Amino acid sequence: MYARIQNRLSKLINNRQGSSLSGGLKGIEKESLRVSQQGKIAQTPHPKALGSALTNPYITTDYSEALLEFITPPFSKTTDALSFMESAHAYASQHLSNEMLWGASMPCIVDGDMSIPIADYGHSNIGKMKHIYRVGLWHRYGRSMQAIAGIHFNYSLPEDFWAVYQTLEGDTQSAKDFISQSYMDMTRNLHRYGWLVLYLFGASPAICKSFIKDSKHSFETLDNGTLYKPFATSLRMSDIGYKNDSQSDINISYNSLDKYVSRLVAATQTPFDGFKHIGLKDDNGQYQQLNNNILQIENEYYSNVRPKQVAKSGERPSEALKKRGVQYVELRSIDINPFDPTGISASQLHFLEAFMIFCLLADSPAISADDKACVDKNLTLVASEGRKPNLALQHHGNEVSLKKWGLEVCQEMQSLCHQLDSDDETQPYANALIDQIEKLNNVELTPSALVLDAMKQHGLPFFRFAMKQTEKHHAFFKAYELCSHQQQRFNVATEQSFKDQIQLEKSDDLTFDAFLQQYFSQH
Repeated sequence: MYARIQNRLSKLINNRQGSSLSGGLKGIEKESLRVSQQGKIAQTPHPKALGSALTNPYITTDYSEALLEFITPPFSKTTDALSFMESAHAYASQHLSNEMLWGASMPCIVDGDMSIPIADYGHSNIGKMKHIYRVGLWHRYGRSMQAIAGIHFNYSLPEDFWAVYQTLEGDTQSAKDFISQSYMDMTRNLHRYGWLVLYLFGASPAICKSFIKDSKHSFETLDNGTLYKPFATSLRMSDIGYKNDSQSDINISYNSLDKYVSRLVAATQTPFDGFKHIGLKDDNGQYQQLNNNILQIENEYYSNVRPKQVAKSGERPSEALKKRGVQYVELRSIDINPFDPTGISASQLHFLEAFMIFCLLADSPAISADDKACVDKNLTLVASEGRKPNLALQHHGNEVSLKKWGLEVCQEMQSLCHQLDSDDETQPYANALIDQIEKLNNVELTPSALVLDAMKQHGLPFFRFAMKQTEKHHAFFKAYELCSHQQQRFNVATEQSFKDQIQLEKSDDLTFDAFLQQYFSQH
């Protein structure tokens, strides 16, 4: 079953090219809610001290004005990416006035939709578009689900790797097409094996009662303030997360880049009856959504993995992919680890890098409609019941225990981790793999189990537990000493972002309606 990965790895090593796997670019994106000292979602505007949310490359906002997003540049060293993320958190924390960064994926004290302010990006056409897109999400799905925070891990193989790999594969297509095809192979396997990420790193087994308004739900009550599922790993990635009926029939294909792009584009051009009642504009001429199609724009499609290409200013993501192919892959299914100040650890990142390379090198046949149903079922099952004793998943039409399958994958990753560690005597990849094997052998070591254990041990409802971690992390970042280089980097980015926003607003030469028409006519 896993012969393909060992064969490919052996070829690389035998041709003295094993080192070409090392040094790929890693980037982290992390969302964090700003909350008051009482743990309520901040109602204040995006802090001026953090620059323009539209144009600051490192600190921006996601759905809500209160939902900060920290973005690292791509780094070849994992420790550099983590250090940058840590310093960005420290910079933000030290510039927040009586507010903190919420230390968990699931928000608390949600006082209805209107307690979640929609992000504002100023008066430029692109800024208005970003805001209206979010208004559309509100009308379509509500705001609460958009306030859930997570972590995205971006990864690309080293440039030198591709020529070597293509030669060893005996592939004759263009480099661009081969790279894109290989990344789509990786993407399919990240879907197939994506349940493992939820088991190992899911950290949202419980939620605040204020988050669920519907009295008809499938949760159990842990205490007066907490709902939970006893064996859940990631409620963020379960049925309560940002998923919706309108997308169930899109049938996005990951079997080739062409199919992926064409079906994604079709969804942005196909009207959906369920959204027509929202209307395009209200009686005052204010946009209520960008359009009434299944997807307003490509990013509305919810997926735990995305093939990506850096889009130029005003360029559609699908157009960037079509023109320049896949540049990197974004893994979006990582919960915030409430036991870590930045929400993710070096061990996690080392494992995830090796896991993504495993998904590239392992056999990755096309995913049929039946396969997709199976993949989706496994993911939902592990999100809701991943720690259930003897849980069985669907694999090649048969049932297999989660533990057995997970250990098989980790076993196949051992030689890969050994290769990635070849120039590092501290063996970070092998040690990270050992950490994950321990979780598969002992479910109590998983983050989701540790969260519930900490809550029960100290008699804390989810809100009190998350608040305690938030205060602890806030103290850590307030005391964090930024070196002059780090301070300067964020200061310069902040100042430049205001200039860039002003320039964007001045340079607009189209009405907003004309701008939208031009944007959507790219295909």
